[in-house]
Amino acid sequence: MTARQEERVALVLGAIKGIGKAIGLDLAHRGIRVGLNYFDWEESLPQMQADFAAVGTAHAIFRHDLTDGHAARQLVRDTVQHFGRLDILINNIERGGWPIVHGPYRPEQWDMELATTLRAKRWVFDAALPHLKASGRSVVINFSSIAGIVGRSGPASLVFNDGYAAAQRGIRALTETWARMAAPEVRVNEIMLGLVETRHGPETRGWGLLDAQQRDALIQHTLVGRTGRLEDVTKAVWFVLNDAPFMTGSVVRLDGGYVLGGAAVAPMPSGVL
Repeated sequence: MTARQEERVALVLGAIKGIGKAIGLDLAHRGIRVGLNYFDWEESLPQMQADFAAVGTAHAIFRHDLTDGHAARQLVRDTVQHFGRLDILINNIERGGWPIVHGPYRPEQWDMELATTLRAKRWVFDAALPHLKASGRSVVINFSSIAGIVGRSGPASLVFNDGYAAAQRGIRALTETWARMAAPEVRVNEIMLGLVETRHGPETRGWGLLDAQQRDALIQHTLVGRTGRLEDVTKAVWFVLNDAPFMTGSVVRLDGGYVLGGAAVAPMPSGVL
């Protein structure tokens, strides 16, 4: 039997601001208890605490450096000890390296990309899997980026670094492997993001460093003609969690058509017959 909404527990990574926080708040508003992890952006903690307290749903805020495998396991232990169960894992952790911000990659930045974007996701999933299986009807959502498809090319050359793109492509392999490992009790899917506010879009430092022409080129490359909003992401998350019980090992690409936008459709030729 599926747990009632108020019984379900979600663990949300990267929850102190942006997409992770928006997902955590949306789940809390829906009555799902949430464990929320953060590590950086300590200055945003008071606002995070106030926002979740205002919702009123039971929640717990943890601080762990998830590039440390021991800390990742401790986070899962803390969550299960606090709530008694775990039903949902929102694997939203990464370290982006905008070329326009960081310039050429240093070895340290490359290592941080892989440690945060790939390794930390793996450590948390590994620790969470027994608890997710015990729940019986659980869901994992891995977050990735279209950088894994487009790489450092076109208008996004200023947005996606090589190492970031390589790490994002690796997430697909994790999603597919974990879906096999976790079945049938746990569904594992992936949401692949394009240019979204607070990630590769408005409200980021990198977006502010682009000039008007560079920003316009990114938007013109996106078929729907805009960047993504936080509500676009939270709606997709709820669909995967609640309305797609037959979907696992799949990727939902939420990019407004950016990946397709660079290839125009030529008029149909008249032919020779």
